[in-house]
Amino acid sequence: MTGGRALGRRFGWLWAAYAVSAYGTGLGFGAFPLIAVLVLHSGPAEVSALSAAGLAVGAVVAVPLGPWVEFRRKRPVMVAMDLTRFAALMSVPAAFALGLLSFAQLLVVSVVAAAAKIAFNAAGGAYLKTLVPPEDLLVANARFESTTWASTVAGPPLGGLAIGMFGPVATVMADAVSYLLSALCVRTIGGGEPRPTRTGARRLRAGDLLEGWRLILAHRALRRMFCNTILVNGLIMATEPLLAVLLLGHLGFTPWQYGLAFALPCVGGLVGARLARRLVARFGQRTVMRAAGALRAIWPVGLAFVQPGVPGIMLVIAVQFGLVTCCGVFNPVVSTYRLEHTDPGRVARTLAAWSVSGSATIAALTAVWGLLAAITGPRTAIAVAGVLLLATPLLLPRREDTPRERPHDALRDAAVRTGLGTRSGPGSDRSQGAEIVGDR
Repeated sequence: MTGGRALGRRFGWLWAAYAVSAYGTGLGFGAFPLIAVLVLHSGPAEVSALSAAGLAVGAVVAVPLGPWVEFRRKRPVMVAMDLTRFAALMSVPAAFALGLLSFAQLLVVSVVAAAAKIAFNAAGGAYLKTLVPPEDLLVANARFESTTWASTVAGPPLGGLAIGMFGPVATVMADAVSYLLSALCVRTIGGGEPRPTRTGARRLRAGDLLEGWRLILAHRALRRMFCNTILVNGLIMATEPLLAVLLLGHLGFTPWQYGLAFALPCVGGLVGARLARRLVARFGQRTVMRAAGALRAIWPVGLAFVQPGVPGIMLVIAVQFGLVTCCGVFNPVVSTYRLEHTDPGRVARTLAAWSVSGSATIAALTAVWGLLAAITGPRTAIAVAGVLLLATPLLLPRREDTPRERPHDALRDAAVRTGLGTRSGPGSDRSQGAEIVGDR
């Protein structure tokens, strides 16, 4: 999907694992909010609480997983997390068939899925860094990013159609099966993976839990990128359940229209991911990060002006197209930058800390915006989030935070930096970046 550069059979199976689960996630886009609204007849505060509680408790549960994952083989961890999510999600259609589905069960499943995702992403990021050469990290991350947007183009409309034909939990079942297939693909990768060696104390210490955050905060550019990323993602995701309520409940969009309005713009994500490597080669990594990071913040405020009917659908499509195009460029570049500037023996802890912080921020902001929507209405709450997003470019790394680079040397310099880094630290066996590859 992103150029013809061959990255090997083992990367192909890793990419296949990500693709099949990404398409499952695309089919299940917004499934829990839809079930909460259409089956359990929940209001804005409850729908927001569902998203917030699952992420918050899942993040707390996942805090010790970063250090735990660091000193274990990464592929077995990834397989275990996929199987955990398969079992958790399959419990939803089972309970629905028996007439036992409840809001509490959706909360529990959300917690398990959130914690398992963080562990999977931590293991996957470390594994990707050992699987492909340093100079190909951006290519790999761009392919994951392309797959994410391609699955979002096809998944939500098909998911809406499946809900109309087979009921509201059909897409949850499809998402669950995708995790099972992902586990099989990861298992098929093959090849040896030495067990990472641990220096110092054998048992997990309290200080180990904070190591990932210490590493992020000690690096000035990573610190600013970290703050920008978790705040932008938090504000965007906080409005997702409110958009479901506004579009499905207040404005009368059907599920297939809702899915279509968010699927078509994802073509922009494909375009952005394909352009990412070329833009970095021409303008430099730092410039692309700053420009794409600033541009993605200007779009979401437009969602506050959506109206019923065709004009409303067209506005949502236009806003989302601009947003996801910028994200398609920004995400793989940042994921690659993060891997390049993280010691190989600490990748899992760093990615886990990043994911835990992101999940906790999304949970907190989702809860706050749910209360705000209950007081002012979903449209006003969406507008407030959009206005705040306009200020987030101030948190992007400044010129002095990252070394100036000549555009044509950007990819080569990244490879040199990473190549030197892979010689030191525990667990430096070639063990995802795009979080793997991206947060699903």
